[in-house]
Amino acid sequence: MAHLQLADGVLNYQLDGPAGAPVLVLSNSLGTDLGMWDTQIPAWSEHFRVLRYDTRGHGGSLVTEGPYRIEQLGADVLALLDALDIRQAHFVGLSMGGLIGQWLGINAGERLLSLTLCNTAAKIGSDEVWNPRIEMVLKQGRQAMLDLRDASIARWFTADFAQTQPAQAQRITEMLAQTSPQGYAANCAAVRDADYREQLTAVKVPTLIVAGTADVVTTPEHGRFMQNAIAGAEFVEFPAAHLSNVEIGAPFTARVLDFLLAR
Repeated sequence: MAHLQLADGVLNYQLDGPAGAPVLVLSNSLGTDLGMWDTQIPAWSEHFRVLRYDTRGHGGSLVTEGPYRIEQLGADVLALLDALDIRQAHFVGLSMGGLIGQWLGINAGERLLSLTLCNTAAKIGSDEVWNPRIEMVLKQGRQAMLDLRDASIARWFTADFAQTQPAQAQRITEMLAQTSPQGYAANCAAVRDADYREQLTAVKVPTLIVAGTADVVTTPEHGRFMQNAIAGAEFVEFPAAHLSNVEIGAPFTARVLDFLLAR
């Protein structure tokens, strides 16, 4: 683990893979940390210098006063690239990480070699979904995070995966329980306020969109919308819920790797 000193705190990150290889940035979902990508690291780090980080408000990164904005979280990624003297990189983001990827593709496409948007949407949820959750977390603090951890299993994974791979499911959901309530609420606001439905046509970099058949948060229909808006975008759908990289494992890893190596 390493830390980048930003103006208002530190950004926690980790590098794996050959120093001279092309850089691949991984961006975590809401309520997880960089460990959510552990399954992918062995294969991807054979070909890329993999740079994963804890989004502001998560893991070992800074927790600042909210609400946050996706633009702010995207600027953190650019600051990390600048500090490490990385001119261009591939970017893979899941859920909230996919929103960050969309912002980068729209506003800083010259920094991207490719863009992979996993289990995400141009607009995720509504005020009616996010505002009660934000209020609950800010009011109840750690107890709310424990309650969200228990409820997240059904959203993040299919029932079959949760039953057959309980240790893996628990490893991921425990990240949510350990997330700062302040940081979580601030990031919920960033997701709530992001809407790229009218801007996605500005994405010009090679793009892969990954969806989960059983994902009720960001559905395959959301993925198809992004595919239709981004010229030349590829689309793949796996039999998974919201965290397809964890649930599907090797097939997810291989499909994304094929896309990256073809760039």
